[in-house]
Amino acid sequence: QVHLVDSGGGVVQAGASLRLSCVPAGRAVSNLAVAWFRQAPGNERELVAALLWDGFTTNYADSVKGRFTISRDIAKNAVYLQMNSLKAEDTAIYYCAASNIRAIATMPTRYSYWGQGTQVTVSS
Repeated sequence: QVHLVDSGGGVVQAGASLRLSCVPAGRAVSNLAVAWFRQAPGNERELVAALLWDGFTTNYADSVKGRFTISRDIAKNAVYLQMNSLKAEDTAIYYCAASNIRAIATMPTRYSYWGQGTQVTVSS
């Protein structure tokens, strides 16, 4: 079992930056595929960014390419989502997710472990 603790959300103005953090207690981040999803009111949960266990295979939603970066720190056993140039449409609850899968996956159903979510609100 992997317990994910995600944090780092907040209220910022458009153009600002935030960094979300996720700690997968109970498993080394180097053995997991990890991802960040987000869900805005009335919308389905969507993939923002994913990082495979190898540490360099990534997948980003088109809407965040060039602005968001997913990364990991093996020494700290943590996963991060650096979000720059935030827009009002980035407002959502962001969830860290992890899985034992060995290939990049974009569907929420492929991820077995989830954080509790952290709210990101971007005011225009």
